[in-house]
Amino acid sequence: MKANIARLLLAATVLGAVSPANAGFVNGGFEDGTFNGWTTGRGTWNSGMGLGLPLDPSLYLPSGARYQGTATQSAIVGVGLDPITGVSTTYNGSYAARVNNSINDYTVNVISQKVLNYSGSTINFEWSAVLEDSHGLNDSDHFSITLTDNTTNSLLYNVAISSASFPGYFSQVGVWNYSGWQVQTIAVTSGHDYTLTLLAADCPYGGHAGYVYLDGFADVIVPQGVPDRGMVAAMLLSACAGLLAFRRRV
Repeated sequence: MKANIARLLLAATVLGAVSPANAGFVNGGFEDGTFNGWTTGRGTWNSGMGLGLPLDPSLYLPSGARYQGTATQSAIVGVGLDPITGVSTTYNGSYAARVNNSINDYTVNVISQKVLNYSGSTINFEWSAVLEDSHGLNDSDHFSITLTDNTTNSLLYNVAISSASFPGYFSQVGVWNYSGWQVQTIAVTSGHDYTLTLLAADCPYGGHAGYVYLDGFADVIVPQGVPDRGMVAAMLLSACAGLLAFRRRV
């Protein structure tokens, strides 16, 4: 019994030691159930502001010219199914972020996180987009995701997709287009600083919406439907405590 408990404690310790948080991420999988560690912002986009996309996320983050506060149209969501597409709302763990929402009201929401002195060799994340049929290439609901190496000032990942330009891997249900979960693995240089930013915007006429789920911003990919490593470590520690309590009773 003692040997089994010791092995469980060791496993929990190791899992905790290699948690994605130790690579410099704060709440990368949103398992805090909040936006802790992320900078968020919101604003609006209408035709009077000019057309053309993708929009510049810095305009909607704190100190940006269009910043109107935190991203209140966004939310941390638990395990479930998207009400429009039926796709899972999380990729792994218990929570994910939904940036913007399905209400078409000119809104733009942004979330961003900067990681200093990153210790991993890859940065991994998953996204799942939902876009409502809209207008043309310059005035549709859309989203953009960028990963920047701040140390070298280079763009490592840059995706900008609108409801007028969605790729072939998108599917359609009614007037909505959706991607399902897309898994990204980006090779990076250890010791550099990085910023991941996601923007999701409605169309500029208040008629069509777009939103994106984000999950698993980490140094490894956790398989779909599997708890993240911090959760596994907590579960193992809880099991150890239960075994110790049982042993004392007998």
